[in-house]
Order: sequence, then structure tokens, then C-alpha cells
Amino acid sequence: MDSSGKICVLHIDDEPTNVLLFELNFSKFYEVISSSSGSEGLELLTRNVEVDVIFCDMKMPGMNGFEFIQKAVLIRPRIPCFILTGYDITPEIYNAINEGLISGYIQKPFGISQIVAAVNKVTGLPD
Repeated sequence: MDSSGKICVLHIDDEPTNVLLFELNFSKFYEVISSSSGSEGLELLTRNVEVDVIFCDMKMPGMNGFEFIQKAVLIRPRIPCFILTGYDITPEIYNAINEGLISGYIQKPFGISQIVAAVNKVTGLPD
């Protein structure tokens, strides 16, 4: 949580429109920190110890969502991470959920209530 007591969410997506929409839709609920790449996301995670939850796009140039999350959990073990994707669940995503690497996946386009429910589930906040 940040100093005001808001949950802090790190959102990584290489599409500027997705980043803007996420910030507009969720900044009223959470402190949102955005990144347009996995490498920038890792830098932000290193500098912002208050990050409570991560939402990461699956398909990005340079470093995909799984590669990012595998590195992110080395920086912040046990941080809840969600994959955002425009595709159906894949065996890779299914295995990552079962192995505890990710807390879940949310298919794009998603509703505000899906993100809020995911954050509430992993932070213990009521629905």
C-alpha cells in the first residue's frame, strides 16, 4: 500500500491505449503505476516497494509476461501476479496458475469488476 493506504497496482502493457485506459479506470480505486515494457516494469518494481499486485500483458516485444513475472518474483517473492491476454487460456498459463507462479489470468477485453475482484481476492479486501 502507498502512504495514503491505497493498494498499489503495477500494470505492464506495450499498447499505450491499454495503459491509458487502465490508468483512467483504476486510479480511482488504486495507486496505479504503469509501464510499457517488461524491463521498465522491473525497474519500477525495484524502486517501488509498495507495489501490492501486478497485472501484466502476456504478449509484449522483448520480454513477454511470463518472462517478466519470473524475474519479478525474484525481486518480490510472493507478490500476486495476473496475466492479461486477448487469448483463451493456454497450457502455459494453466500450468503457471497450478504451479503458483501467477495468481490468475484475465482475458481482454475485461470489465472493471474483474480487476477489482482479482485485487480483492489476493489482498483480502471484501468484494
